[in-house]
Amino acid sequence: MKKTIFSIIFCLTAISVSVSAQKAGNVGIVAHRGYWNCPEAGYARNSVAALKCAQDAGFWGTEFDVNMTKDEVLVVFHDDTVAGKKIKDHDWAEFKDIRLENGETIPTLDDYLAQAVKHPETVLVFELKPAPEQEFENRMVDLSVERLKEFGIDTPDRVIFISFSINICERFARKMPGFTVQYLDDDFSPAELAGRGISGVDYHYGVFGKHPEWYDEARRLGMTVNCWTVNDPKDMEAMLGLGVDLITTDCPDKLKSKINFEKFQNNF
Repeated sequence: MKKTIFSIIFCLTAISVSVSAQKAGNVGIVAHRGYWNCPEAGYARNSVAALKCAQDAGFWGTEFDVNMTKDEVLVVFHDDTVAGKKIKDHDWAEFKDIRLENGETIPTLDDYLAQAVKHPETVLVFELKPAPEQEFENRMVDLSVERLKEFGIDTPDRVIFISFSINICERFARKMPGFTVQYLDDDFSPAELAGRGISGVDYHYGVFGKHPEWYDEARRLGMTVNCWTVNDPKDMEAMLGLGVDLITTDCPDKLKSKINFEKFQNNF
């Protein structure tokens, strides 16, 4: 089975992966940067409208990206630069009037969480972006936890944390015991991450082809397994066949059509 999966991904053969409805029904669909890829969201990534569309569609979760300004305002935006200005080096006042593709202003984390609380069944996949200084990263983690607590979204069934920063992941794991924390990069094996107190992996789907033993290793260690960003139908089939817990995609509607879309049981 695994040879079949990885031959699809890396050799582009015509071999198909058979996915049972029972297995597929246990996969959580994560809308990458919200369900932005639809007219209702105005095709604006990380917008409040994209979050609402993911909620209305009933997807298991929605991923979003968080940076922090110089004056410690947490903002939902993917890149570390807006209009040529590094977010971390400028105050929020310099960004607050910039518009997204759908006309919304860039949301603060508070704006985003105000919409999130309206649909507690939708899990927040909270990506905190790396920063050059560890002290700055630590402050971002601490403020993120404060804001989640303020909005009452500080339980393991409401939010999971992901990051490309190992320091951010370790700090979330220490501050939020019992929460799912998943590392996004591939420079640590599941065993190395588990040794650092991190409970899950969120690898690019291609990593399982380079390191096919890592999936079984993560499972033996009781870790959750997510993968990003899976947009091609063949890659979706491969990850469904592998048996990952979550699939992060820009095309959640396409993934939905491939699986038994029953309510995913959140066992995290």
